[in-house]
Amino acid sequence: MLDWKNAEAPDTAMIEELAREAIAGLPPEFAGPASQVVLRVEDFASDEFLDELEIDDPLELTGLYDGVPMTEKSASAPQHFPDTVWLFRRAILDEWASRGDVTLGQLVAHVVVHEFAHHFGWSDDDIAAIDRWWE
Repeated sequence: MLDWKNAEAPDTAMIEELAREAIAGLPPEFAGPASQVVLRVEDFASDEFLDELEIDDPLELTGLYDGVPMTEKSASAPQHFPDTVWLFRRAILDEWASRGDVTLGQLVAHVVVHEFAHHFGWSDDDIAAIDRWWE
């Protein structure tokens, strides 16, 4: 049993490790392209992101895709910044603690799949085939 008296909250490196495991677990046709997307883990979303999304509480945003979905990319319109999936550690930990019914790995994987859904332009059915979260 975990000794909670001496336990520390998972750090950004642990959240990144869980996210990379989730990316590697995507179907092969998506795992390769997903590995080309920049993955960033921060404690909180930046004020810029929060303002852009009109979110007041940084604990409400667990992840964000920042880029142009593959379904909208064009070779004639070069992109000047890399596609990036952002994960926000403190919001993820807050949701994990408040839910109490999933492992941290399951929650991180769910956030990762949701953000990559934006990158790949997946439909709700596409997401459900990969992430059985609601079952």
